[in-house]
Amino acid sequence: MTGRLSGRRVAFLVAPEGVEQVELTRPWKAVQDAEGLPELISFEYGDVQAFNHLDKADVFRADKPVSEASVDDYVGLVLPGGVANPDLLRTDPASVRFVGSFFDADKPVAAICHAPWTLAEAGVIRGRRLTSYPSLQTDLRNAGAEWVDEEVVIDGRLVTSRNPDDLPAFCEKMVEQLAQQADQGHTAPA
Repeated sequence: MTGRLSGRRVAFLVAPEGVEQVELTRPWKAVQDAEGLPELISFEYGDVQAFNHLDKADVFRADKPVSEASVDDYVGLVLPGGVANPDLLRTDPASVRFVGSFFDADKPVAAICHAPWTLAEAGVIRGRRLTSYPSLQTDLRNAGAEWVDEEVVIDGRLVTSRNPDDLPAFCEKMVEQLAQQADQGHTAPA
């Protein structure tokens, strides 16, 4: 992977249940491989239930509740998919505000699969070109985005992909965006 994160922290925002495990663990490992520090953020401290499609998978521990997280502490944000995960995130006002704060700060955001639902709720996709799991295309177009069916799409600081098959390209472009942010000196190492 190109770029190094040199100890910079990267936020991973997930709901307490419903995150697609591979869409959490593969980008997490990519951040670690780039010498970054991933941090799991959820509604509150506690367990996060991951899934392999509809089957329960591993349980992860949230590092911080979203109410205590600040965009200033991170070089960027990763939004894993799964159907339930973004559906729950978009109903949580603190999570929606947290997502929007990364766009306000012009920091990288990477969203895969169903995760752009949360972006639509945050009101940050109007006029942007992006991709997602195909079933979201009407919702995203209705929110003002240009939806395309491509492996990975970069629009400014936003990186999007469609599904787990796209993870190699997604992780590569995600780390590139995060490393560019780190190289600009934004967000000191932890």
